[in-house]
Amino acid sequence: MLQLVIPAYNEQGRLPRTLRELRRHLRDQRSMARPVEVIVVDNASTDGTAVVARAADSPAMRVRVVDCWTPGKGAAVRAGIAVTDAPVVGFMDADGATRLDALEEAFRRLALGADLAIGSRGAEGAQTETRHSWVRERGARTYRACTARVVPGVVDTQCGFKLMAGDLGRQVFADLRTTGFSFDVEVLARAQALGARIDEFPVTWTDVPGSTFDPIRHGAGSFGSLAMIALRTRRDRRAVPATALPVPVPALSSVAAEA
Repeated sequence: MLQLVIPAYNEQGRLPRTLRELRRHLRDQRSMARPVEVIVVDNASTDGTAVVARAADSPAMRVRVVDCWTPGKGAAVRAGIAVTDAPVVGFMDADGATRLDALEEAFRRLALGADLAIGSRGAEGAQTETRHSWVRERGARTYRACTARVVPGVVDTQCGFKLMAGDLGRQVFADLRTTGFSFDVEVLARAQALGARIDEFPVTWTDVPGSTFDPIRHGAGSFGSLAMIALRTRRDRRAVPATALPVPVPALSSVAAEA
């Protein structure tokens, strides 16, 4: 079973299309492990996000709504992961920017031994369509240069598509302290500290209008959060001895057999 978390703040407009496309994709891809439960985390929305999410619930794809009143994408994903119990968990963005064939590739990576499989717009073979301003593009390049020091070996920490072993995900998110957009970096840094194998794979990604990230309003905060993550990561790596990972992700064949 897969439980897929979708953080959502005022996503009444974009979320229905994403859920329709996800349900269609799961129906058409017979190789996909079943069942799949979608957990939409309503992050203190002021619109009808929760209403449209509940309306998407069906026998073909269960949709559950969880409330999170702490603002921030990191807080929302943490709240969603906290209510999971599946052997494989993950999260994707409400805008559906990442093409959904990433699901099959992520499962393939997990079946081959990865503990986390993360979509990447920077990996060789990735295809991106972006309408970002030059300010946001320059900020993104600078941010990636900084994250490379915190999570070495990962090119794109911020693509909003990640699957992981359920026990590892719940362990990593339980102590997550970053509530904003930089939470992915802390998740990956914590996983690396545990010795997790992270596989980064190329995705097809299309920028969807309506993003809640504002480079002026959120940019400085993201870099500030990154600095705090770097400090905590160095401290934790000195303090925590190498330990065995949680229960490893089951092989894809065994996950599919549960469906």
